[in-house]
Amino acid sequence: MRVFDGKKAANEYMSKHTLAFSTPELTLMRFAFWLGDSVPDPENKEEAIPRMMTFMTEQDFAPVLIDDDKFVPTGAVRNSPVYGNALKERNTDGKFCSECGTNLSDTAKFCPECGTTQE
Repeated sequence: MRVFDGKKAANEYMSKHTLAFSTPELTLMRFAFWLGDSVPDPENKEEAIPRMMTFMTEQDFAPVLIDDDKFVPTGAVRNSPVYGNALKERNTDGKFCSECGTNLSDTAKFCPECGTTQE
């Protein structure tokens, strides 16, 4: 699969152009025009191609598909103070996950084990 190497293109562009007083919008617009310029084809010097095509690289990888209908928790952020409730309170009345039965806190909106949304 051929993919565009934007980082390589941006590094080359920034190394050849002084943009000290340019606004981000102007820089982006100039970069886009620079990518669209016609340059000699590296494989066939008699033909011209857009500069963007010179930054296409061959990569062999499977695309990452994101399934929004299914959440599978990895446990990577379970113990983080940012995720969920910072207090380790437990509901003494017995609030449990409707899907997997895990004991939940009073304020839980999602189950930390299976990811099911709680009412």
